[in-house]
Amino acid sequence: MNITLISAGLLALLLFFLSAWCVAGRVKFKVLLGNGGNEELTLRIRTHANFTEYVPMALGLIFLVESTRIGPAWLPGTLGAMLVVGRLAHAYGLLRAPGLSTGRLLGMILTMMVLAVGAVATLGRGVGLW
Repeated sequence: MNITLISAGLLALLLFFLSAWCVAGRVKFKVLLGNGGNEELTLRIRTHANFTEYVPMALGLIFLVESTRIGPAWLPGTLGAMLVVGRLAHAYGLLRAPGLSTGRLLGMILTMMVLAVGAVATLGRGVGLW
């Protein structure tokens, strides 16, 4: 379960950064609730929210793959690395500019791959296919 622990620790640091970036935006634009109609603050809020929407389930799937030893030994580490790199790329892409960017696209693809592989692996184990 070291993969899940390491991945969770790294992702928690990224969440801390995204949270601080969001709070700094609220202070900068003097908006305590909502986005105040400010596009830059909206970007910060959505970057943080997107992280919190996807990471818990992805981490949970990595934990299940790791703890039940589904698939080859390298699978949990690969999924953990994909999730960390994907979320870093996604955040970096959005930090640089709103809209589609290489970082954002890479982040979306890697995150979706972790969700898809984790879902198939855990579902397969759950119904007794492996």
